[in-house]
Amino acid sequence: MRAKPFPRIDGTLAAGEVPLDALAREFGTPLYVYDWAVARTNLERLRAAFGDADLLVAYSVKANGNLALLARLAGEGAGADIVSGGELHRCLLAGVPPERIVFAGVGKTRDEIAAALDARILAFNVESRGELEVIDALARERGVRARFAVRVNPDIEAGTPHEYTRTGHAATKFGVAADEALALYRWAAGRPALEAVGIDVHIGSQIVEPEPYRRALAHVLEIADRLASEGVSLRFVDLGGGYGVRYADEEAMAIETLARLVVPPVRERGLRLVLEPGRFIVGDAGVLVARVLYVKRSGTKTFVITDGGMTELIRPSHYRGYHEIEPVRERPGAPRVTADVVGPICETGDFLARERTLPLPEPGDLLAVRTAGAYGFTMASNYNGRRRPAEVLVDGDDVVLARRRESFDDLVRGERLPDGGYAP
Repeated sequence: MRAKPFPRIDGTLAAGEVPLDALAREFGTPLYVYDWAVARTNLERLRAAFGDADLLVAYSVKANGNLALLARLAGEGAGADIVSGGELHRCLLAGVPPERIVFAGVGKTRDEIAAALDARILAFNVESRGELEVIDALARERGVRARFAVRVNPDIEAGTPHEYTRTGHAATKFGVAADEALALYRWAAGRPALEAVGIDVHIGSQIVEPEPYRRALAHVLEIADRLASEGVSLRFVDLGGGYGVRYADEEAMAIETLARLVVPPVRERGLRLVLEPGRFIVGDAGVLVARVLYVKRSGTKTFVITDGGMTELIRPSHYRGYHEIEPVRERPGAPRVTADVVGPICETGDFLARERTLPLPEPGDLLAVRTAGAYGFTMASNYNGRRRPAEVLVDGDDVVLARRRESFDDLVRGERLPDGGYAP
């Protein structure tokens, strides 16, 4: 079992060789801190597990799209799974080669499709007949061939912590049924501007059991075999992402077991395997550091009020997500209390933890919210006129300000005043 990320050094949590309180002093709070060594180790573990496959790791940009992280992942040979034109722009700026990019999502706009065609990405993961028709039309206008895979909905209910993260069953908006997928491939076979290169499936997020992936793979490989018998030879199968990590006491995905289940049938067919991990790579590589403002007692309740809340990390409120919270610096002798750790936002739903037992902090103390590297900053907002926090990337003793903290002028940039002038 590998060492826990962000260990204590002389009683203080650290990223690499750098204490978190030193980063907080330099860059302020709330603050996102990422340890590149942890992310790189997670990527290496994934590649080692799937070493017998012809593998493309298409990192899921929606988990954390920071340019500094993207650039380093690209330098390690990773590609990208994107869901918008903005994410495409990020990837190209960070140096992700277009031939390693797959474009997912149910609502791609014409402008986004056009930009991806112009960039010559690896493939679109198509989610409807209407989308494929638009891709065909835009490709014909440009005189290019659009490479695509159909995202199949296998109607598999994978166990996830929240209903919003289950995407493989028939009641979700994602993907198409097997019969419709076959019809799309057959229709595309007669379109000179379309090239079927793969087949895609994605069944959810934070899944810790390998078996649903085996079932989903068997479902799409049956379609691939059917297509091959009709003369449509695909190049890859995209198994999506969603591999669960440990937030509390739950088991993480046994990635090596998953690999043993899915690699052999993919190799037998001579197909490349595309994986779309996001959380698995960056989840435990990040923490949110927040400063305690006040400790408030109201009746029988104790509230630890920090300068970080749902505008920085919405997972606890939106998904009922659990994150370990602990003091950055140990305070010997501090009594343990059960408290709600909350933020400054004017919403009852603004909390980082409820009924959590932890050492009683004092105003000014720092708390670290663990496993915040995925779906943390990327879901942050400016609600209540809040400035989004800074992001720092640490590699050993090297510290990079990966994103500066927003200014108040950033909050109104681009807005127009009644007299016709623009804000700064």
